[in-house]
Amino acid sequence: MLNTDPVIHRIDRRERPHGAHTDPITAEVIRHALNSAANQMKRALIRTAFSPIIYEVLDFAVAIYDRDIRLLAQAPSLPLFMGTLNFCVEAAVVNIGGSEELKPGDVLMYNWPYGTGSHAQDLAVIMPVFLADRTLVGYTVIKGHWLDIGAKDPYCTDTVDVFQEGTKYPGVRIYREGKLNDDIHRMIIANSRMPKAVLGDLDAQITGCRVGAQGLLAVIGRFGLQAYEDAVELIFDHGERVVRGYFEKIPDGRYLARGEMDNNGVDVEPVPFEIAIEVAGSEVRIDFSYSPPEQGGPVNCPLPSTIAASRVAITMLAGFGEPPHEGLFRPISVVTRPGTMFHPQPPAPCFLYGWPALQAIEVIYRAIAAAVPEAVPASSGGCICSVVWWGRRAATGEPWADGAPHPTGQGAWNGGDGGTMLHIAESATRFTPIEVWEARNPWMIEKLALAQDSAGPGEYRGGPGIDLQFRMLEPTNITTVCERTRNRPWGLAGGGEARANGARVRLPDGRVVEVPKTTRFVVPKDGVLELTTGGGGGYGPPSRRSREAVERDLREGYISREFARRHYPHALD
Repeated sequence: MLNTDPVIHRIDRRERPHGAHTDPITAEVIRHALNSAANQMKRALIRTAFSPIIYEVLDFAVAIYDRDIRLLAQAPSLPLFMGTLNFCVEAAVVNIGGSEELKPGDVLMYNWPYGTGSHAQDLAVIMPVFLADRTLVGYTVIKGHWLDIGAKDPYCTDTVDVFQEGTKYPGVRIYREGKLNDDIHRMIIANSRMPKAVLGDLDAQITGCRVGAQGLLAVIGRFGLQAYEDAVELIFDHGERVVRGYFEKIPDGRYLARGEMDNNGVDVEPVPFEIAIEVAGSEVRIDFSYSPPEQGGPVNCPLPSTIAASRVAITMLAGFGEPPHEGLFRPISVVTRPGTMFHPQPPAPCFLYGWPALQAIEVIYRAIAAAVPEAVPASSGGCICSVVWWGRRAATGEPWADGAPHPTGQGAWNGGDGGTMLHIAESATRFTPIEVWEARNPWMIEKLALAQDSAGPGEYRGGPGIDLQFRMLEPTNITTVCERTRNRPWGLAGGGEARANGARVRLPDGRVVEVPKTTRFVVPKDGVLELTTGGGGGYGPPSRRSREAVERDLREGYISREFARRHYPHALD
């Protein structure tokens, strides 16, 4: 047991007079206007970014905050970043001396992993928003993945401290009162293997923040500052009531579930962990305090992403599809213990921060299932099966890089089969279309197909995984990150397990090398990278699946006749 005491993290509800000047209809109009402004930020970023990981994969988050750094609106992109951007804004502003040091035209950069919750490649650009009289009214922020930021490799699974993970920008001005800071600009160029792409994406982030600032000022200008501020309080209060109403229906109690990481990226041993969910009335507490000690490999999840994973898990259940804002988070508290995998301290490595966060979401649902299994889905493939590729083009010698997550099967639920898509923590992102991949990169896609018999059986079956094969046309470096290769996705209420994830390279001489989690593996020309992503677990006993549903699965090729005989013999009379 560590000597540090657990820490409780929650949003303190600020009592402020509100509502006197704004009716609920106006508040709803303002809510949609703020969401529209965030979506305009997103579109501006996509249209101006240089890297496919931004404009195709959507590996970013955009958000608007008020002057108290409370979330007003966040456009659909990377849900796992939900709830981390306030940490970025707070830390960056503190590091330049506080909000009183900010001026119109300032733009900040921040990527210290323990403040962003991410690896250093996820860099936040922050812009304060001022009225004409220089009154600070809020912030716009975009956190996006840069292709390379000077880490030991463009993407890493084997770092042993945070200093191997890339250049740090701990809250510095890239623009000061509208003027480019050339010193910082030259540092960025000097610390990237792909400076053109990185500078292009930085400019796109700044453009998006400016568009968001214009949108926020337009809302305030249309309705007036007082009406806008009153509406924000109404919006937050309504969101809080929505989430509280959901948890009032769940029996009070403490519910425990366990998960496991395949390894920490450096050592081969699995890393088990447990999470407890405590429900008391309309409050929910997610307790990570008994997590294992921080790891020697990079699977440590910094505090902001631990909180974000908790918020994603809860609001995906209880938010009823409402775009995220601060009010939805008020009923949620998170307990951590400093010095553990879910609250590491510098200089613990954390390049693979997202993978324990993904597992945490699955385990949170497993814990809730102990009380109300009908409220949550079975386990998904539990990973995004990421690959990053890079090298130099044979014809030109130009450096290139790309990266993408990949879909897995999602868990079935009480009322429906699971789908095939990216994990809910990345549910608004996507992987690059084959046509773009093959046009930009030196490979050929030999196979992209739903994997037969990969879904967990049940009254409602899980979603199938996919089989994806890349044949390299030039020697290519790869880093792969596939978790949950040792543990199959679980079913619920009698549903069956699904196929686990896998990654391997088939070499030209016929040898096959397993590469579920590896850094800078060289795939030679004509080598084939094979991804086999996991399926989703089933829900309910397979014996209760209807004959019509089994016949449909056979007809569509989701299952083989042998699979049907094994799990659904009642349907084959």
